[in-house]
Amino acid sequence: MKITDMKIHPMGSAWRTLIYIVLETDEGVHGTGEASITNREEGMLGYLEGVRRKHVIGSDPFDIEDLWLRMWRNEFWRGGVIATTAMSAVEMACWDIVGKVCGQPVWRVLGGKVRDRIPAYANGWYTVERSPKEFAKRVKVVLDKGYRAFKVDPFGPGAYELDRKERLLSIGIIEALRDAVGPDVEIFVEGHGRFSTATALDLAREMAPFRPGWFEEPVPPDNYSELGAAAERITPLMPVAAGERCYTRWGARDLLEQGRIDIAQFDVTHCGGILELKKMAAMADARYVQVAPHNSQGPVCTAASVHAGFTITNLKTQEVFDDFAEPHVRAAVLGYPKVVDGWIRLPEAPGLGVELDLEVIKANPVKEVFFNLWDPEWHLRGFGGAAGGSAIPKRRKR
Repeated sequence: MKITDMKIHPMGSAWRTLIYIVLETDEGVHGTGEASITNREEGMLGYLEGVRRKHVIGSDPFDIEDLWLRMWRNEFWRGGVIATTAMSAVEMACWDIVGKVCGQPVWRVLGGKVRDRIPAYANGWYTVERSPKEFAKRVKVVLDKGYRAFKVDPFGPGAYELDRKERLLSIGIIEALRDAVGPDVEIFVEGHGRFSTATALDLAREMAPFRPGWFEEPVPPDNYSELGAAAERITPLMPVAAGERCYTRWGARDLLEQGRIDIAQFDVTHCGGILELKKMAAMADARYVQVAPHNSQGPVCTAASVHAGFTITNLKTQEVFDDFAEPHVRAAVLGYPKVVDGWIRLPEAPGLGVELDLEVIKANPVKEVFFNLWDPEWHLRGFGGAAGGSAIPKRRKR
């Protein structure tokens, strides 16, 4: 079997461009992958064209390790998030093909399951006015959908430090959320890599009474040694999570050795793909670190994360944005794993189990967006309280 072409399908949404690929083969089997990358879509679309010509066409989709190695080693400038995201998309599409040819879901051809269901947590839900009252009101929709865990960034556009007014507001949001959901729901707190070590430690002390499940990216992701210094002091108060901006096994080595985190958040769409995620997770397992895969992309990323997650021995939980995305984002990907009562069940369809609806994708072209964490209203993500108004073509009666 040979790959004969790679089709690229970008789609617009409120705050990000979603980029899907489809690998076609000479035996008529195709595979789907995702190369969505926040704020780097122009570079990604160009890079994918080069990868298509230089590496993908003519390759055997079953020779995943060989194709991955050529995309990594044979490029003089190795790595970088654009390169590893392109590699991830091609790799997951190859696994989709392998599963379809074998007539098995990807998790089974990866080595089989180690669990029957995966706990999920909600993100992307807090698109309302940034106040304790509004966040506490909005979180009800998370509970109504059956989630027993969610993530929130309460901090606004702070950089290294927060003034007293912002600090009180941020901690007030956490307190209001804990009061709203009670003691049994997990609250994961996102820092988005904004703070100095001193500020992160102060915030951790103030959040500790409300029992966060973790403090994510408390300091910027560029200096793993400083992350380690922060984690050493924060961990007695709450677990520290990081790793969404960590790519390949070489990045995982440095993060785990220097960063001293409690939970690794490798992202299947950016780290190098499904098999690379498994390798990185195994490295974390050797250090008794759990893995909670990051997933702020589209439903294809959700599918790839879930298939890998069923085979990862040290999995903690899975992030899901899909329930709070615009309707067309969900409609564009058929068959992606759904969250039911806070859990994701085993997918049974061959491959990743997903197919693209190209009519929906074409009806939602790419538009000019920029996700800026330093915008005071970044959390609204372009639609300020309600995901709607998206174009979904009406189906003709057959």
